[in-house]
Amino acid sequence: MAQTVPFGISSPQVERSDALARATTVPWFVWSGVVSVSSICFGLYWDISWHMTIGRDTFWTPAHLLVHFGGILAAITCTYMIFSTTFSRDPAAQFSSVKVWGFRGPLGAFLTAWGGVTMVTSAPFDNWWHDSFGLDVEILSPPHVVLGIGILGVGIGYLVMVVAEKNRAEGALRDKLTWIFLYLAGLGLLLHVILLSEFIDPNTMHSALFYRVTTLGIPALIIAYAYGSGYKWGATIVTAIYMALKLIGLWVLPLFPATPKLGPVYTNVTHMVPLNFPLLLVIPALVLDVVMNRLKGRNKWLLALAAGSAFLAAMIAVQWPFADFMVSPLARNAIFGMSYFPYQMPPSMYRVFYQFQHDPTRLAFLAGMGIAWVSAMVSSRIGVAFGDWLLSIRR
Repeated sequence: MAQTVPFGISSPQVERSDALARATTVPWFVWSGVVSVSSICFGLYWDISWHMTIGRDTFWTPAHLLVHFGGILAAITCTYMIFSTTFSRDPAAQFSSVKVWGFRGPLGAFLTAWGGVTMVTSAPFDNWWHDSFGLDVEILSPPHVVLGIGILGVGIGYLVMVVAEKNRAEGALRDKLTWIFLYLAGLGLLLHVILLSEFIDPNTMHSALFYRVTTLGIPALIIAYAYGSGYKWGATIVTAIYMALKLIGLWVLPLFPATPKLGPVYTNVTHMVPLNFPLLLVIPALVLDVVMNRLKGRNKWLLALAAGSAFLAAMIAVQWPFADFMVSPLARNAIFGMSYFPYQMPPSMYRVFYQFQHDPTRLAFLAGMGIAWVSAMVSSRIGVAFGDWLLSIRR
């Protein structure tokens, strides 16, 4: 039977048009990843704020549902991708996949599906934990650690899927996927910093502990994401996205009224309590971009030495004086957020947030800073290796 094409367009022209559209259209599962990781990230921020403002009154809070919606969406999306690729006869789909236990699919899909299932598994564990041991407010409780591992799987998995698509793409599609990758990387950095929240309050920024904690993983993530993006100022953009998202949470959440539902209530809370002002990572990241661009192609350990040293020096130069401002009365407003306290905090403890936690001795401080320097260099080297791996992914 002859095939007819309307409006006088020939079949080869239609095929070329379809191929062009595919070459410039972001795949559907990438947008699913954007929705999934955004839901997890925003839901986690909201959930921590919910704990500080209202308390864990039930598992079925909107924040919990938003977090687990992201995990379920990730699991369903990537399970479908794995099965559709496994039973597909498309050579291109088979070529751009890996084989795991007899199934085929993108490498990132396997990581994401595992992470989504782990997240869902953490939900009954969290319920049982609270029923058995009470209502904790810790970020790193055992069920939250399981949830965090699942979130890590989802976040890294989607990054791997997007970077694989980016590395195979060309032209306009590659540019679109690069910006999506940078956005997801900014969300990933935000999630990592949220996990460190209990150790990076402004009153810790004059202690070696703060710099040991921030150099442990942050340089690795920033450098890896910058390398993986292939963008000249990738580190700066990723940290700018992190700061923008953190500021949105700080400035928007307090606009919504809320009161505690659990006792004892020590602080009279009337609106949602946000997390702290973001770290000023965009300046150390700008320094990292300059260092990486100038030493591009040089010895990787030399690059790690220079990048780690530059990152730590920039963090001290920026955060140390900024901490003086943050503990002063000038920061106790809605812009910098140093006037917000959770309902579990007695007013007699407010002063602790405005007093620096110093190291016991000068020698202890210097030793701690030495550890931070080594940590920054090792973290930077890991970031370079991870970034090189991201650039090499095609499946």
